[in-house]
Amino acid sequence: MKNKKSQEAQTHPSRCPDNSAFKQQKLPAWKPQLTITTVLSSFFVTGVFCLSVGVCLVLSANSVREIQINYSDECSDCSKLRENSSNWNNECYCSVDFMLKEDMLGDVFMYYGLQNFYQNHRRYVISRSNEQLLGRDVNIQKSYCAPFTTYRNGTPMAPCGAIANSIFNDTIDLFYNLNSSVIQVPLLKTGNSWWTDKNVKFRNPKSHNLSSAFAGTARPPYWQKPVYLLDEEDERNNGYINDDFIVWMRVSAFSTFRNLYRRVSHTKQFADGLPAGNYTFHISYKAISSLSQNIGIVLKDLGQVYHDLWRALMGVAAKAELRISGSKKRTG
Repeated sequence: MKNKKSQEAQTHPSRCPDNSAFKQQKLPAWKPQLTITTVLSSFFVTGVFCLSVGVCLVLSANSVREIQINYSDECSDCSKLRENSSNWNNECYCSVDFMLKEDMLGDVFMYYGLQNFYQNHRRYVISRSNEQLLGRDVNIQKSYCAPFTTYRNGTPMAPCGAIANSIFNDTIDLFYNLNSSVIQVPLLKTGNSWWTDKNVKFRNPKSHNLSSAFAGTARPPYWQKPVYLLDEEDERNNGYINDDFIVWMRVSAFSTFRNLYRRVSHTKQFADGLPAGNYTFHISYKAISSLSQNIGIVLKDLGQVYHDLWRALMGVAAKAELRISGSKKRTG
């Protein structure tokens, strides 16, 4: 009988875990003692920390100056021209003058903004091929890019999808009017996208040159240039790793949004930022173009969040202290 049991034990080994502290969940652990003093102290310390961070962020946000230039009305003639879909490829130019009353020192960012543009539509959000944007040879007919996949002759679009096809393609230049001379403000068109997007999510096909890499493909219907000629001044800013393209492909959650377009280069008379004076936007034609020294709205909202959290923590700590003191009086 014993031999039979031993044979069964050998054929069916025991599944009982080892009698070790780790497998029996008997490892030593620190168990905090939640007393009145420790709980209230943690509330007050966290509240003071949130208050300090909130004050710093609010002060930083209040120091940001922002100018919004809505060129929809100024470029109304261009808007009317674009109402006819047959004129989508015709260029239209307009100018907007504005004045800076004070210097904008430090880093100056230029954004473009759109209103009533719903990038959060489900079919729009998925209308892309991440495999294609990684520079891989894929069958885009099996992707979600439809109907912007191939032309009638079978030529695939590069890049495919509705997001890429609707890219913001206005060209905006900034000029500084100094006395009787007009000076073009140097703007940086690279370094505006996220590092992970530029180096991980978007890659060009491997080839000795981009034109051969995209051979056999065609630009999207609403594009004026092929993807390998997006930046004719900088070969390293072409193809799928073009900064303007990458920024646009990160879709917004709301219908009103801003995307980073350019940064002011700190050279010559703009070494410290934008001096006060008269400026002109030259636009090759959507809704809002703004200059700011920082992402003021984001910082301001974050500061308010920390202030609200500080008030909540202080309120909870005060109520807890009142209840504890009241219970002590009743027991006493």
